[in-house]
Amino acid sequence: MARIIIADDDELVGEMARDALIAAGHGAGLVSNGADALRVIKARRPDLVILDCNMPELSGVLLVQELRKSPDFADLPVMMLTGRRGDRDEELARFAGANDYMKKPFDPDELVFRVDELLARTAPAAR
Repeated sequence: MARIIIADDDELVGEMARDALIAAGHGAGLVSNGADALRVIKARRPDLVILDCNMPELSGVLLVQELRKSPDFADLPVMMLTGRRGDRDEELARFAGANDYMKKPFDPDELVFRVDELLARTAPAAR
């Protein structure tokens, strides 16, 4: 079981992602903006973070950049889950430090699969 923080200002999307991850055996919490996500992450480091690109207060891309500046969070696995559909958007998110990029609308089963894959790939680095 992994501890996962989801930051998405669309409550329905966030709840769908959270519910799918909980059903798969993970612990998942939901916040509605990037600033709250950063506070939660700093208070207790999760195993993985899922971010929307467009959020109030602090966008997902800026949040990833902030995390990558810190030695404590430079290796924290980050997935972007966003409505931004362009190749350039994905390039910018990955350049900022995102490990994976998934477009909305999304299949909850695919989200769980990709989260598990990302956790498996990054687990040795986090230890």
